Amino acid sequence: MDLIVDPPGRLLCHGRAYRCAIGRGGIAAEKREGDGVTPVGTYPLRRVYYRADRLRPPRTGLDVTALAPADGWSDAPDDLLYNTFVQHPHAHSAERLWRDDRLYDLIVVIGYNDDPVTPGKGSAIFMHVAKPDYAPTEGCVALSEPDLIAVLSECGGDSRIVIRELL
Repeated sequence: MDLIVDPPGRLLCHGRAYRCAIGRGGIAAEKREGDGVTPVGTYPLRRVYYRADRLRPPRTGLDVTALAPADGWSDAPDDLLYNTFVQHPHAHSAERLWRDDRLYDLIVVIGYNDDPVTPGKGSAIFMHVAKPDYAPTEGCVALSEPDLIAVLSECGGDSRIVIRELL
């Protein structure tokens, strides 16, 4: 099953349209670390992480793991673990997945730049919870929490996200 992201902010799943936020740099074929671009392409959905202190595990066919306070994601191109799950403290720059806001209460890892990893091509491209005003992300796709839960209920191990460029 494919999730289709059509700019400027719509995700299609099983014939239903959901509002979503995309990167502050828009959607583009060329992606670099820190540019705020959501990368064009078709990518597998790797895994779901969630805050067990705030949510129940989502119903989904994807692998699901509860987050812990030390969890992070390397965003340092010079790190041998670039664009992978890491634990804090970490010797290089790494985004914290355990956040005070609710944005990472539910995270879907998008299989972008992970097979193989190319340093500097971009990291931590997720589907996650949107800000209340659907403000742009740093390159991720973000939906309201109820919409993300609904979309996940339709996903299985073969699910992909197709991010289309604005024509």
